[in-house]
Amino acid sequence: MTSHDVVAIARRVLGTRKVGHAGTLDPMATGVLVLGFNNATRLLQYITDGDKTYQATVVLGAATVTDDAEGAVISRSDVLAVSDEQIEAELSVMRGTIMQRPSSVSAVKVDGERAYARVRAGESVELAAREITISQLDIHAIRRFDTAIEVDIEVTCSAGTYIRAIARDCGEGLGVGGHLNALRRSRVAGFTVDHAITLAQLKSGDFTALALVDVARRVFNVRDLALDERAELAFGRSLSPNPTPDIYAGISSGNELIALIANKDGFAKPIAVFAAAN
Repeated sequence: MTSHDVVAIARRVLGTRKVGHAGTLDPMATGVLVLGFNNATRLLQYITDGDKTYQATVVLGAATVTDDAEGAVISRSDVLAVSDEQIEAELSVMRGTIMQRPSSVSAVKVDGERAYARVRAGESVELAAREITISQLDIHAIRRFDTAIEVDIEVTCSAGTYIRAIARDCGEGLGVGGHLNALRRSRVAGFTVDHAITLAQLKSGDFTALALVDVARRVFNVRDLALDERAELAFGRSLSPNPTPDIYAGISSGNELIALIANKDGFAKPIAVFAAAN
């Protein structure tokens, strides 16, 4: 199932075409997919920009065309000489802010076309590296087999990080090839799998959607608004600056999301207004 398939189900259940998601999951992956609908779709880009946590299994000893188990194997290598210490050392260099080359089979556009579409059409695609941050990369288990090594990892990373690329680069660094065999996203920004509904619940309508203001409180710093500030923002006007450069959710005393505001030219200016002026 693709992320778009889930959106299609939500559109039918919610009775609206205006449904989006905050960050694509590969068809082989499981876990958290944040959906927004109607006015809340305007918040999705900010949720997508948040960090994410994944549990994954890296397979060493074989490289694939897609960097995961769904692609054809393009090389195999003997892994008997690879030690646990070498695996840890190879993964440790990926912690922090690094340059990472996205998987060729990704949604990155090349001359207006998705990279994965070009690869599926038979083209050879190598994307430019980009800066990403991996704040956590822990090894939970290493399992050895005759022809492969499986490494269970947990990763917390910035938007734009490809877990498949971690598997690929680990395998390349060890000289044996690597790919991803399993992937589960347990958190997107302030949303965890523990609070998610199941697909069956989505299909049956057995859920209560989060209120817009509650989503804003999870994602942004909050600026409590006085009555006059609420009116100014509702008209699209600026306020005195926020205490930090971050985006703030301007919330009224009645617990209503009025606008998202960010500092610019010495003022806190609305970048998205959710409550129209009366």
